[in-house]
Parts: sequence; C-alpha cells; structure tokens
Amino acid sequence: MHQDSSASFLLPRFFVAASIARDGAFPRTIALDEHASMHLRVLRLREDELVTLFDGAGGEFAARIVSIGKREVVVELSAHHAIERESTLDITLVQALATGDKMDWIIQKATELGVTAIQPIQTQRATAKLNAERAEKRAAHWQGVVTAACEQCGRNRLPKVHSVMDFAAWLKKPSAVQRVMLHPDATRGTWSKVRAPVAIIIGPEGGFAQDEIFDAERAGVALANFGARVLRTETAGLAAITALQVVAGEWI
Repeated sequence: MHQDSSASFLLPRFFVAASIARDGAFPRTIALDEHASMHLRVLRLREDELVTLFDGAGGEFAARIVSIGKREVVVELSAHHAIERESTLDITLVQALATGDKMDWIIQKATELGVTAIQPIQTQRATAKLNAERAEKRAAHWQGVVTAACEQCGRNRLPKVHSVMDFAAWLKKPSAVQRVMLHPDATRGTWSKVRAPVAIIIGPEGGFAQDEIFDAERAGVALANFGARVLRTETAGLAAITALQVVAGEWI
C-alpha cells in the first residue's frame, strides 16, 4: 500500500488516544481505541480503505483498514510521516464562558485557526455559570470538540483546553507571555504592538465589568482596540487570531 503523504489530509482522519510507537517496523497492525473505532463505524468505512491516524505527539500515520469487527477495528500502519500543520505563532485564547453552543463553536474555530491552548474563564457578567462539577465535565467535552476539529482540519497536535478558571484567579497566575484584552475603548495603536507568544483575552456577551478591566491593567494586561465596531464574543477572538496570523505572513 502506498499513501501520498501530501494528500493524507484528504483521507478520513482519526485521533488515537494511546501513543503509537514510531520506531517499530512497517507494515504492522494495531487495534483502534473506542473513540476511533466508533468514529470509523459512523463514517461507514469498509475494509481495505485508506485512513490517516495521529496520536497528538506529532506527525501522522498512513494506515489501511484490515478488519471491522463487533468488538474492535484493526488497521495496518504502513508509514509515519513527520507532517505538521501547526501555526508558527503561540497563541492562547482566554475566552469568557459563552451561552448555548457558542462556546463549542468558538473552541472549534479557534482550533482550526491554530491556537496553542484555550483557557475558559468565569467572568462577572457572563450569562453562563458553571459549578466545579459541571466545569470539569465541560472541559472534557471541549477537549472532544478540539479532537474532532483536529481530525477535520489536519492538525496533528491537539491544543490544550484548560480547566475553567475565575478571571481574577487567572490574572494572579505568573505569566511569561504578553496578555492582551480586547476592549472597544482602548487606544487603537496598542494592537500594532501585540506579538506572540500572546494570550488574547475575550469578554462575555455583556463585556467585562469595570473592576475586571482595572484589575487586568493592574496585572500588566494591555488593552487593545480592534476597530470601530463592537464585535460579539464569538467573533472577537477569532478575528484577532486571524489578524495576528496575517501580519505574521501565515496567510500570504
């Protein structure tokens, strides 16, 4: 079996949670985990079809479906390709909790755009509120959203979704990266000084409370204006990520 590595992202892609050995001989067979097996069945793939596997540790594996049984799916690995589709920029999206499906959408699109990590934050005016138990379950759900987005967009490394934090507590954490809060009243010129690695901070639907803005500035966070129009919480972060990547030459 030969699989063109340059077109591997066009094949069905599956994340395998367990690390796959890179130093073993090829070809060799492995059994897929429950997540990958279920996904493969949902797509109604058949034996002998070609697929791409990745384990999040870098690169991807060319594979062929050997058997689809009731209890397990077996694939044959033919090669490991050291292909990366990561952004050259280290960007963390610090996103205030959004209501409904907005948070899933934001995390999905941020993953597609290449963020390194996502930090959900609880803010004063956020309509969505999570207790500790629900926050833990949502973080696990969002990591699943990230996995599915990586399978779709071709990324071979999964951005980390951190546990939900109170914004005030997050501000107190030591940080070696530039931290930038998007705010409509900020000086426009601040944005031109933003450089990666950076944490982009996005407020909730109702915006940040005044004391949150004051605390952020006191913690060394820069305020940046992103144009004459006020953007929605699900738009602002994605627009900022895209703008940084364009300036860095990734999309040119």
